[in-house]
Amino acid sequence: MIALEGRDAIAFAQSQCMNDVEAAPVGRWQWNGWLTPKGRVIALFALVRVAQDAAWLIVPDADADALSAQLQRFVLRRQLQVTVRNDLHASGTFEGPDKAAGASFAGNPADGIELDFGGFGLKRTLRIGPAIDAPRDDDAESRWRASDLRLGFPRLPPSQAEQWTPQMLSLDRLHAFSVKKGCYPGQEIVARTHFLGQVKRGLTLFECPSEPEAGANVDVGAVPLGQIVSTARNGDGWVALAVLPVERPDVPVMSNGVVLRERALLAGLSR
Repeated sequence: MIALEGRDAIAFAQSQCMNDVEAAPVGRWQWNGWLTPKGRVIALFALVRVAQDAAWLIVPDADADALSAQLQRFVLRRQLQVTVRNDLHASGTFEGPDKAAGASFAGNPADGIELDFGGFGLKRTLRIGPAIDAPRDDDAESRWRASDLRLGFPRLPPSQAEQWTPQMLSLDRLHAFSVKKGCYPGQEIVARTHFLGQVKRGLTLFECPSEPEAGANVDVGAVPLGQIVSTARNGDGWVALAVLPVERPDVPVMSNGVVLRERALLAGLSR
């Protein structure tokens, strides 16, 4: 959890993040991320507008301390604090939320908030607050990660940071970036790709019987077709997201000698 708080917190987030932060009113959340100047994804997160002058970044994979320090370099004379909130804890359940719905969260920063992280038949609730005390469950955490992948939210390990544009990760499905708001790092690349219709690669979901490797090639015969970017255990098997050409042959594909079975991503979310 990274908190942006202060008079200029939202303006700072608007200038740095790839989605339209100012379009999210207090009480709402959105998928978002931070890009390199070349339009490659450094980190993905859920941005929660907890107050008029504050936002929380729920960062599932990137190192929060390192990301906070990187963001701090761009604060300059703006009036805000960038803080890693180690006092807050997260707990997830595979049940529908009590009060939250869609992109509207419930609760408040002092007592805790509840977010609807489900969709399309997949029920999930995420709660964040100062007094959450739930046991660690590795199997449930793997299932949660697999659910992220099925919904098309890539869980990027460090090896996959700064490798892919938002379009290559099909983040338009999650409405996670904007091509119309003002400047932000990588905005020129993202907008040019969008308006020139040059999106040639996107995400594909696969199931596989053994653990795939993030960064491994996806091959047709001996010819590399794409690359695996995100993996998760799913019961007795595994699921993986790979970046592949949008137009490709309808033939079996493999990774490290293992056949990958293509599956449909759950329909895009309306965050």
